[in-house]
Amino acid sequence: MINMILLGEILIKLAMTVSFIVFLAPLPTFYNIYKKKSTEGYQSIPYVVALCSAMILIYYVILQGGMVEVIIINAIGVFIETIYIIFYIFYAPKKAKVQTVKLLLLFVVIGFGGVFLIAQFLLKGAIRTKIVGRISTAFSICTFAAPLCILKRVMKTKNVECMPFLLSFFLTISAVLWFFYGVIKKNYVIYSPNILGFTLGVIQMVLYVVYKNYKKEDNVIKEQKLSEVLQNHVIILDDGKKLPQLTQEQIIDIWKLGTLIYTEKLNASAANVDNNRTKLAN
Repeated sequence: MINMILLGEILIKLAMTVSFIVFLAPLPTFYNIYKKKSTEGYQSIPYVVALCSAMILIYYVILQGGMVEVIIINAIGVFIETIYIIFYIFYAPKKAKVQTVKLLLLFVVIGFGGVFLIAQFLLKGAIRTKIVGRISTAFSICTFAAPLCILKRVMKTKNVECMPFLLSFFLTISAVLWFFYGVIKKNYVIYSPNILGFTLGVIQMVLYVVYKNYKKEDNVIKEQKLSEVLQNHVIILDDGKKLPQLTQEQIIDIWKLGTLIYTEKLNASAANVDNNRTKLAN
C-alpha cells in the first residue's frame, strides 16, 4: 500500500510537469502570430475546447474531493488557455474573432455554465458527481480528438511542419502518466480519456517518422530536375549558333550576370527619373 501511494505521488508530479510543458507547447505558434501580426488561418477551437475541458474537470474534482494536484495543474491550464485565446482574438481577422467569441459562448458560457447550474441546483450527492464526471470525460476526449484535423492534413499534404514531434511526444507521455495515475486512484474520469490520448500520440509520432523527410526529398528531386532542364537547355545566339550543354558553374554565372544587368538597369532608370525631376524643378 505504501509503495502504491509513493508511486502515485511520483506519477502525479511527473504528470504535472509534462502537462505544464504541453500547455506551453503552442508558444512558438503564437510567437509566429505575433511576428506576422496575423493568425495565418490557425483555428481557435482547440484552445476553447481545452479551456472548457479544464474548467469542467476542476469542478468535477472539487465535487469528488481530493486530487488537489489535478485542480492546480488544470487551473494553470485555464490561465494559459485564456491568454492564448485573448492573444488569438487580438490578432485574428474580424471573421475569426466573431467565430472565436461564438465558440466561447457555446462552450464556456452555455457549456460549462449550463453544466454548473444544472449540477449545482438540480442534482445532489453521488449522482451529481457521476454525471459531471461523465461530461468531463466527454470533453477530455474532445480535447484529445482536436488533433485529428492535423492528422488528416499531414496525410493529405505529407508535410509534418504543422505537427512538431516534441509536442506529439510530450502529449503521449502525458497521456501515459495520467492514465496510470487514474488507474491507481481508480478514477475512470482520469484514466479513460488518456487511452485515446495515448493512441493519437503514437499515431502522430508514426506519421512524423513516415513523412518527416518527404518534403526534403521532394525538393531535392525538383532541384535535380531543374538542373537537368537547365543543363540540357539550348540557347540560340543572335548569329544563329547554338550553345548546348551548359555546366552548373556556367548556369550560375549566367544567372548572376543577368541579375547584375537587371540591377544596373533599375539604377539607371532611377537616376533618369531623379534627373527629370531636377530639371522640372529648375
